[in-house]
Amino acid sequence: MKINRLLVIIILLVITIGILIFISALWVPQNDPAYNAAITFVNTAAGGSDNVEHLLSPDLETYVAANCPDGRVSLCLQSYTPKEWGAFRSAVYRRGAPDGVQARDVELIATYESGTGASGVCIYNRVEQGEDGQWRVVGWAGFIHCGDPASRTMATNPDTPNRAP
Repeated sequence: MKINRLLVIIILLVITIGILIFISALWVPQNDPAYNAAITFVNTAAGGSDNVEHLLSPDLETYVAANCPDGRVSLCLQSYTPKEWGAFRSAVYRRGAPDGVQARDVELIATYESGTGASGVCIYNRVEQGEDGQWRVVGWAGFIHCGDPASRTMATNPDTPNRAP
């Protein structure tokens, strides 16, 4: 009797864990359009492509045109990291928080080829939903080693470098 009861408990526990894993997979932030906009923006632009105009707010497009080398967002982002870190590899979701219904503060962690860049580079993106329903990046900061104290609370930390706009 005790073995059957224990077996039932184990089976129910395994089923419950499986259901929780399935549900959490459905709610991964990368599946959210707001978080996806931030991740896609950084991976595309830091990777060297400027095919991100659809992900930038009009104000950020104006900032890029006026402040980035040759008006290219990719050159802005690439200029922030030391050459000794090597090439950009990828950025993934680190954490994020909604700021009301139509805005998100999103932190990503990126890796570069070597050195300090290979151990974690912290990036902040502010994304907001436009009137057309699309999520766009309205600002960024960071592109610094996650061990740097300036990488803490990048959304509100005025000491976080490479803030745009």
